[in-house]
Amino acid sequence: MPDFETLLLDIDGGVATVTLNRPEVLNAFDEKMQDELAALWQGLRRNDDVRVVVLTGCGEQAFCVGIDRGDIPVDTEFDPFTYQDPSHRIGPKTQELWKPVVAAVNGMACGGAFYLLGESDVVVCAEHATFFDPHVTYAMTAAFEPILLGGRVAFGEIVRMTLMGAHERLSAATALRIGLVSEVVPGSELLDTARRLAATIASQPPTTIQATLRTLWAARNLTPDQAASLGNVFLQLGTSARALKEGQETFAHEPRPQWRLR
Repeated sequence: MPDFETLLLDIDGGVATVTLNRPEVLNAFDEKMQDELAALWQGLRRNDDVRVVVLTGCGEQAFCVGIDRGDIPVDTEFDPFTYQDPSHRIGPKTQELWKPVVAAVNGMACGGAFYLLGESDVVVCAEHATFFDPHVTYAMTAAFEPILLGGRVAFGEIVRMTLMGAHERLSAATALRIGLVSEVVPGSELLDTARRLAATIASQPPTTIQATLRTLWAARNLTPDQAASLGNVFLQLGTSARALKEGQETFAHEPRPQWRLR
């Protein structure tokens, strides 16, 4: 992996911890970070030592506040036929990374942060985290961000958050209630919580995990009947006679996992 200017990367025990590292601008992404995120996801995709990714932001004030507005050319005419949205570069799924991503939201998350959260698999947040989408307040159409949230949050909640712009923020408790996050913890416990989840996922057969993940994401875009009709195809992605034998050996001879009630 190359050295990054805007990202921190630590790999340990099958888990890659990725930290957005522009705290001076609340981890907003500029062109450099967009390029580095695309390269990072591609590199992790090919790294067999990495099974799961934890994604967070530097500091306690913000996870990410979207695009760096100082990086936007204000006098450029918008051309819908040539424009490439940042979502095409910075999201892990867009870059074909099918290793689970656990997002740890350590503060404010707004605007383009939903590119990253919308393509994460598990999202946990600190108690002081807040969420909002300021696009419309500043004369920008909210498009890709609410689209990406469509499979995670109820339609009416997306509409409200998007149309309220910078005038209303979601608390961590509200984010949990509407399904934007799956767990809220004290800020001091956030990274440990995310890493614990990631380590648990990483401890299980990687091919099975990735095949299951691809099945779930594919099913989001299909009707229930379409998804069910492809069930055998999905099963074949991560199931082999050898894997089944290993799983049966684990079931028969290994102690049951120490589970946690959530």
